[in-house]
Amino acid sequence: MPSGEGKFMTGIIVVLPKAEDVRNIKNLLVRNGIPVAGACTTGAQAIALADGLHGGIVLCAYKLADMIYSQLLEDLPPGFEMLVMASRHVISENLTGSGVMCLSMPLKVHELVETIGMMSHNMERNRRRRRQEGPRERTGQEQKLIGKAKEVLMSRNHMTEEQAHKYIQKCSMDSGTNLVETAQMVLAMIK
Repeated sequence: MPSGEGKFMTGIIVVLPKAEDVRNIKNLLVRNGIPVAGACTTGAQAIALADGLHGGIVLCAYKLADMIYSQLLEDLPPGFEMLVMASRHVISENLTGSGVMCLSMPLKVHELVETIGMMSHNMERNRRRRRQEGPRERTGQEQKLIGKAKEVLMSRNHMTEEQAHKYIQKCSMDSGTNLVETAQMVLAMIK
């Protein structure tokens, strides 16, 4: 089993100006257990491939036959990160502070595999976090509890419903609790 097998969930698009280089990098990645979703020689082909995917990593050269990396990055759909392979000189002159991950040429296989592994891991972790943070439907009982806390604030503290809601939200954020827990605390303190 290749050393990286099973730990890479993100598909890779390899885009380099020379077909031979594309083939060599693709084979190197596959041998190391990294799934390659597509391989091509132009930015336009990479964009077309990316449009059919739900995110991934574009591994490319600084300059392609039809565009440079920044034009490709601009046209990629959301959910993609870029890893640019270039000479140390090109990286220091053109890519420092660009917001893309870079690897200097000549390429070291272990650095490529480790960098893609790190990027893939971070992308998967961020996807899981976004799914977990998605809005959750409140139950009828939870909605009633929040409504009751608002009613108490409105009658006792002469607030409008909007003011009461904002007050509960602010207390929730300040205390690091959710709205339901904050509503419970408001009701407990007022009794």
